[in-house]
Amino acid sequence: MKKHLHIYYSGKVQGIGFRYAIQDIATSLKVCGWVKNLNDGRVEVLAEAEENTLSNFLEQINQRFSRYIKEADAEWQPASGEFRDFQVTL
Repeated sequence: MKKHLHIYYSGKVQGIGFRYAIQDIATSLKVCGWVKNLNDGRVEVLAEAEENTLSNFLEQINQRFSRYIKEADAEWQPASGEFRDFQVTL
C-alpha cells in the first residue's frame, strides 16, 4: 500500500549535501516527493511510495547520515498521489 511520509530532520543536516543525497536515494528507489532546507536549520522531507520502499528509503538515509542526524520526526499517512518525481525545493 502506498504511503505518505512527512519527516523533519534536525542536527547537522544543512551544508553537507544532505538534500541532494536524499534526492539520489529517492530517485534510485522511485520515491516521489520533495526535500527542502528550513530557516531553523532542519530539513523537511515529503515522500510517497509503497510502505516497504519508504522503510528502505529511511534506512538508507540513516545509514549514510546517522552521525549528522540528531532527530527525525516522522509522520505516516495515506498517499495523496500528487507527486510524479522527487525534487529538491527551495
